[in-house]
Amino acid sequence: MNKSNMQEFIDAGRGTVAVLLGRRNAGDFFDLGLRGLAGSFIAFLVASTFNAFLPAILGGPGGGNPAALSPSLAILMVVILFITQTSFGALALRQFGRLDGLVPYLVADNWATFFITALSVVLLFLNVDAQLSILIIGGVVLVSEINIARLIVTLKPMQVAMFLIAQLVGILIGMMIVGSFMPNEAMMPQPAVQ
Repeated sequence: MNKSNMQEFIDAGRGTVAVLLGRRNAGDFFDLGLRGLAGSFIAFLVASTFNAFLPAILGGPGGGNPAALSPSLAILMVVILFITQTSFGALALRQFGRLDGLVPYLVADNWATFFITALSVVLLFLNVDAQLSILIIGGVVLVSEINIARLIVTLKPMQVAMFLIAQLVGILIGMMIVGSFMPNEAMMPQPAVQ
């Protein structure tokens, strides 16, 4: 499939909506090969970088939050979490004899991350309550993860559950790794200076 970057972006947006709606043809919108993987990584990196710099954009360093991570630490955290989550997901797929599903999973998941990040920014600018935003984004992420595993990777229901559990374990291990080298100031709220 040889698409322009703009067409790939538009199709990935349609695919992400199809994934969220649980449509069986969701995979048809994505380029599930290596070229599509490269494009999806670019989208993932754009979303991750934007998220890392958003607090500084909104209100100076840390966005007014002294406990906020610096952009470089935020990007490092995303990289570590991505690696651990993907590694544990790949191990689960290998156990199922479905390692062929890793590239399609990554393509759809990277694009979903891009568009879910855009949704979170829209909610932020609409001044939606933070707790409600977290619930909305959390629900969208859960639905997208389940449907990507189900519709794109075509895992069976029990495999979907085990795949998600493996990824959760990967994220928890990634958080432990991140927590082991993050400065204490970034991990704990700072008292206000008087």
